[in-house]
Formats: sequence, structure tokens, C-alpha cells
Amino acid sequence: MSHRRAVAPAERRSLGRPTWLPLLASHTFLILYCALALFPIVLMIINSFKDQLSIFSAPFALPNAETFTLDGYKTLFEGSNFGGYVINSLTVTVASLALILITGSMAAFAIAEYRFRLSPLVALYLSLGIMVPIRLGTIGILSLAVNLHLVNTLWALIFVYTAQGLPLAVFVLTAFMRQLPKDLKEAARLDGASEYRIYALTLPLIRPAVGAVMAISLIPVWNDLWFPLILAPGEGTKTIVLGASVFLGQYVNDYSAVLAALTLAILPAVVLYVLFSRQLISGLTEGAIK
Repeated sequence: MSHRRAVAPAERRSLGRPTWLPLLASHTFLILYCALALFPIVLMIINSFKDQLSIFSAPFALPNAETFTLDGYKTLFEGSNFGGYVINSLTVTVASLALILITGSMAAFAIAEYRFRLSPLVALYLSLGIMVPIRLGTIGILSLAVNLHLVNTLWALIFVYTAQGLPLAVFVLTAFMRQLPKDLKEAARLDGASEYRIYALTLPLIRPAVGAVMAISLIPVWNDLWFPLILAPGEGTKTIVLGASVFLGQYVNDYSAVLAALTLAILPAVVLYVLFSRQLISGLTEGAIK
């Protein structure tokens, strides 16, 4: 004789409720939010390829054979050294991210792997760097750059951005390195691997964390205007953000050129962020699970 369990009314209603409704609602909200966030960027890029009259008469229309023009980009490159600004920003960003990765991962490996008397103090000192803005030390940084003859050089920006990104990089990478099985590292030591070799072997295992650190450190470096204005305001060392701000002041009434400058200022950062976004999401997800 089979026994059937009585189903309560509330449980019966939950069984009959479609499970896809919450998922559809959340995805709809995210899609709408994404569209709202991307709309100004898409509108800016579209209008950068239109003449000035079409920007005001039909701002939401796509450029056609009559309205399409590259005059804004021609003015941009003829009126300033914008190509040099892009190269300077790429050089500073790539070099800073490389130094953040190398020095930050080495420091994180040492803190996670070795126990010494000052280990907690070193970790606390690096954590304070996350809470204290580096701009509070602008006067001291400028004085140090003058004494080292680094003013109007890209190295001044690279060193400052490396110091700015190190605390967060060490904090995140240390948390991930502590989750790695110690048996793997002990087995490598028994096989005669050096500490540098073990450190190199751990980097692929924390690849999501590395991608997350790169993505988080990228935007403040690329979008910074404060330190380029103070440490490297020369024509040969201007970054794209500083160069764009100076250009906007000169061509404030030429809206085609203004939109072209803003498009080129954000486009490389968006591309680099997209390249690291998958690793960022993976790193945040694994960190939440752990």
C-alpha cells in the first residue's frame, strides 16, 4: 500500500510558480542597466563621426553619406600630438601594471608562504595603503621626483602608479595564495625546485586573482589627471587624459573634435578592461566562494 504525503497549500503554490520569473526579472534589470550605462558612450562615438550641424539636429541618428565626416579626428591629430599622448598612456599603463603584478605577487608569496616576526606588521602596513589616498602625499612625491630628476618623465608616473596599486594587489593575491594546497609546494621543494621556481609555479594557479587585480588597477591609472598634471605636464610626456583636457579647452566650440578626443580617450581603456573582465569576474567569484 503506497503512502502519499499531503502537500500543504503554500508548498502547492510554490510548486506551481514558474521558476524562470525571478531569473527573467534579474536579467531584464541587468540588460536595462547595461543599456543605460552604455548609451552615453555609444551616443558620443556615433556623433564623433558626424558634422557639427548634424550633432545638434539629429543627435540620435546614425551617420549617413551626407552627415559622415572625419573632420573631428583630423582636427584632433593636426592640432595636437594626440598620437603621442596615446603612446604615453599605453606605456605608463602597461609598465605600471607589469610592475604591480611582479612586485605585488612576489610580496604576496612571501607574506603567504613565510612566517617571520614582522609579517603581521608588513601585512598591516600594506593594508593601510588601501585606506590612505596616495594624493595626500603629493607634495612629498613632487619633492622626491624633483630630487631624483624625474619630473617630466614617464618613470615618475610609472613609479607613482605602481606604489598606488601595490597595496590592493598584495592584499588580494595574498588571500588567494593562502588558499593554495601546501602539499604542492612541499612536493616541489622535495624535487629540488628553488623558491623562485615555486613562486613561478603558483602564478598560473591564481590567474583569476591576477586578472582581477589588473582590471581593478587599470582604470585609475588610465583615467588619472592629477599626477600627470603635476609630475609630467610637458608636451612630450602628456598622457591622453591630460592631453584631451588641454585640447578641450582649446577647441571647446568644435564639438566634432571634442567628441573625437573623448572617444579616443576612453576607447583603449574600454578595450583593455574587456580583455581583463572575464578574469575579473572569475576572480571575484572564486574569492566569494572561498
